Amino acid sequence: MNQPGFFEIIGFGANGWGPALLAATGMTIAVAICGFALGAIIGALGAWAKLSGGPVTRRLADGYTTVLRGIPDLLVIYLFYFGSSAVLTPLGRLFGATGFISLPGFLAGALAIGFVSGAYHTEAFRGAYRAVSRGEIEAAIACGMSPFLRLRRIIAPLVLRYALPGLGNVWQLVLKETALISVTGLVEILRQAQIGAGSTRQPFTFFFIAAILYLVISSVSGWGLRAAETRFTRGLRRA
Repeated sequence: MNQPGFFEIIGFGANGWGPALLAATGMTIAVAICGFALGAIIGALGAWAKLSGGPVTRRLADGYTTVLRGIPDLLVIYLFYFGSSAVLTPLGRLFGATGFISLPGFLAGALAIGFVSGAYHTEAFRGAYRAVSRGEIEAAIACGMSPFLRLRRIIAPLVLRYALPGLGNVWQLVLKETALISVTGLVEILRQAQIGAGSTRQPFTFFFIAAILYLVISSVSGWGLRAAETRFTRGLRRA
């Protein structure tokens, strides 16, 4: 039996893996966006705790960033996936359920990625806030702006301006982390490549396609982030 060629594999014909690879790409992007968004929320809270919180909240934030940046990302995914089963399985038995119960693979993966990336978001936001000129904040206070209005119109836009380069690096990290969530049973790019490689016995072809898909996502998102950085830094003198 003849082995399918490269273009036949990526095609959308009867023997093509194009639809499956496209669906896996969409799953990768969806998990990455959800994890990145959750990480941004956690990072904003963590940066606030480090900058304006009391001694207890500062220590908690320091401990969070130290622990999450110090242990392997795959271990965090395992802890979320199997840790949730340690809670949900006994609860399920109380209601008559049997067998292994855990969070859905997508939710477990997005939560794990969000909590890991949140540690990096925290440092990106904290460093960006430190870069904001104190004079601009003092001018907003002198104008009588309320704390919320000051945050919305002065602090947040300036922090985002200085944080964008760091956030671009965090996004690339999140994108790579999505390759680890196949351990939860979710079919993303790498898992789909493994399935295709096992079915056709062409591992190099499928893993090469996976590398191309990751590079395409990374390049397109990188272009978007650079465009956003150019827009937000318009009129700002560069070193």
